[in-house]
Amino acid sequence: MNASDDHYIIKKTDDIIEACYFIKKNGHDPLWRDHSSLNTSLPFLLTQLFVVLFVDRILLLILKSLRQPPIVAHILCGVLLGPTMLAETSFSRKYIFPHKTTLVLETFANLALTYYMFLVGLEMEFTLIMEAGSQVVSIAAAGIIFPLLFGFGLYFMAVTKSDHFDSRGSMFWAIALTSTNFPDLTKILADLKLLRTNIGKIAMCSAIISDLFTWFLLIMAISIFNGQKYNAVLSTGIFILISIFALRPTVAWLIDRTSRGEIISDTHVWFIMAGILFCGLTTDACGSHSIVGAFMFGAILPHDDTVRTKILERLQDVVTGILMPLFFLISGLRSDLWYMFQNTPWEMVVIVVVMSWVAKVASVFFISLHYKMSTMDSLVLGLLMNTKGVLALIVLNTGRDIKALNNQSFPLMVLTLLVMSCLIEPIIALANKSTKKITRHMNRSIKGSEPDTEIRILACVHSMRNVMGTISVLHLSNGTNDSPLSVFAIHLIELSKRSTTTMLIVHDDNNNDEGRYNNHSKNETANIIRAFENLEKTNNAVAVQTMSVISPYATMHVDICSLAEDKSVNLIILPFHKEVKGDGRMGNGNSNFSNVNMNVLTNAPCSVAMIVDRGIGSKMFDSQEKFPGNFARQIAMLFIGGPDDREALAYAWRMAGHPDVCLTVARFVPGEKAMDLSHNVSVNRERRVDDEHIEDFKDKLMSNIGINYTEMVVHNGEEIIAAIRSLGEDFFDLYIIGRRQGEVSPVTEGLSDWGSCPELGAIGDTLVSSNFALHSSVLVVQHYVSTDAIHEMADCSSTCSLGVGTKHDVQRYDF
Repeated sequence: MNASDDHYIIKKTDDIIEACYFIKKNGHDPLWRDHSSLNTSLPFLLTQLFVVLFVDRILLLILKSLRQPPIVAHILCGVLLGPTMLAETSFSRKYIFPHKTTLVLETFANLALTYYMFLVGLEMEFTLIMEAGSQVVSIAAAGIIFPLLFGFGLYFMAVTKSDHFDSRGSMFWAIALTSTNFPDLTKILADLKLLRTNIGKIAMCSAIISDLFTWFLLIMAISIFNGQKYNAVLSTGIFILISIFALRPTVAWLIDRTSRGEIISDTHVWFIMAGILFCGLTTDACGSHSIVGAFMFGAILPHDDTVRTKILERLQDVVTGILMPLFFLISGLRSDLWYMFQNTPWEMVVIVVVMSWVAKVASVFFISLHYKMSTMDSLVLGLLMNTKGVLALIVLNTGRDIKALNNQSFPLMVLTLLVMSCLIEPIIALANKSTKKITRHMNRSIKGSEPDTEIRILACVHSMRNVMGTISVLHLSNGTNDSPLSVFAIHLIELSKRSTTTMLIVHDDNNNDEGRYNNHSKNETANIIRAFENLEKTNNAVAVQTMSVISPYATMHVDICSLAEDKSVNLIILPFHKEVKGDGRMGNGNSNFSNVNMNVLTNAPCSVAMIVDRGIGSKMFDSQEKFPGNFARQIAMLFIGGPDDREALAYAWRMAGHPDVCLTVARFVPGEKAMDLSHNVSVNRERRVDDEHIEDFKDKLMSNIGINYTEMVVHNGEEIIAAIRSLGEDFFDLYIIGRRQGEVSPVTEGLSDWGSCPELGAIGDTLVSSNFALHSSVLVVQHYVSTDAIHEMADCSSTCSLGVGTKHDVQRYDF
């Protein structure tokens, strides 16, 4: 016993910390200065909230660069503010974390936990269980059974058998080790670009099974250890059945009937928030925990994007950003690592941490090898299944609440969870980096492909605004039975802090399950999928596969380039980042889209085309009868020279095979007054290659009445603008040009000084900003440049062939 300056008497044992405090009353306090709990606790609560939010945000910023998941920052924040560091100081005990405020702090933390578990239930995608095969079930079972046994054994081995030893704690250790924490797992998969791989799908399905079994064990443990045993288990089970078979259809009917197909109102949201508390109160009365009811209520709500979005707008920021740090603070205040180390040999601490980590990793690793997975894939899957998060902390705190875990066993397992969480993502990232197979396919461009073979295009869109222009270009790409198109349509979606677990799963490739969308006609992804599917239906020579890329804008180009590599594509089509106004002029642009485009242009494993849609997307291609000389689309290809222009010529030549297209190729030749670059060896070599391609083009154009060729002598940028203008103002529907970034030519001298969009190149930027082409779309092409000797030989080839060669010995990935 000891008395402190702030009138506390504190008794600390292995089991509990008892704190008795005294209130001074001198009889002179005014009426509004009574010592009610509100007047004494609120200032402390505000102070505690400020401190934990500040420290938590700082740790999140620091650890994010070290590839650490947010749970690491949250746990570490609680530990640093707890008795391990700050809470043991006299200043903290007096002004920040006095013992008398613990009850209020725990009350708010448990309220936050109740709403948080509702959000977890709301994001849980149980349909994945329906896809679980024997491999998933076996992996989930192995990840449950062996950690469960290890948890029991390690507890009896590590925890000192003193007067305060409680064998019930072994159950909570074991349950904590079985959990995987599905929401954190999906975020790690998204961050590591593994969400749509086979490993990612197996991990998600197994994680749901593992977490559901963890919930079952936790409910059983709470019900048995609170003294009610069978009554608690039975009543909780009845509540779960009522929720699934009665409450779920009732809530769905009410929402559908009252919203009448529109976005749900605030009234719906407030009733749902009240329902969370009611369900939590019900399971608490049943003898279980309130979080069980909140979780079930979230799980039974209709899987409607509008419902989820509206609720998340109201709850996510407040619950996860403000209130949940209080739960991690409580966990930290209960974790005195110094006291734990004083009562536990350090060798035993190491054994517990290592064996707890090995239990799930090794069990999943060996069962994965049994199913013929590679050694590295098995290891990665084992690490993913060992993802820990809030669920494991809930299990431990529940055991601490009923005093099954004490001041030795509780912080030891918290430390174990912290170490586990720190290791997973960096190890997987290192393993992927060291073993990543770079797929090498020969045909990375249209120009270098074999004739009369498949062409593979990765078409990216951010929204419906980009869809029609992209589809029009794909339509003009002239897919035929001899040279079909294989299109991979990608919806680019930002992965933000508001991106839910369900969002990461639902927006998958070939996701045609309209049951997931109650108002799917208003869902942008559904509309995009439908638009590209219509392209496939209207052209037998076009095969379309739709998928989504959900990633932060800063790393979105990595997903795009990886998909292009994995799918062995020849061309990536990107939308221009600026919006086009009704009069054809450029409006404001999204700088994030621009950064994505520039990163793709820099890192693309194939050729890239960027479409500036100024009307071509709004004109439908009717299958009306045509006769010679009557063409629905006028396309101009502006040729100056260089690899980009040759690739643009190859693409334009392919389009010229379309019966609706009339192609005009205009070559701009430097005049005598132009800058003399004849002494430049590389320039002369490029000119020879250009001449060979143009001659090959001219030899074959005579057989096609829809192709015109002209040459114009120009001396500078001003004359080239005049030459383009002379071809016809507002005559062409589409200009196709090479980007020519970094290439020097006398005929473009001065144009780059006007440019504001470097991704379009000098000519493209001029066309987009000009007045004479306000209603003409622009397609800017960048050729894939490789240092590989084979590609250099292909670049120097004198043939200008069209189509895309068939890929052989290329590893394919199903997304």
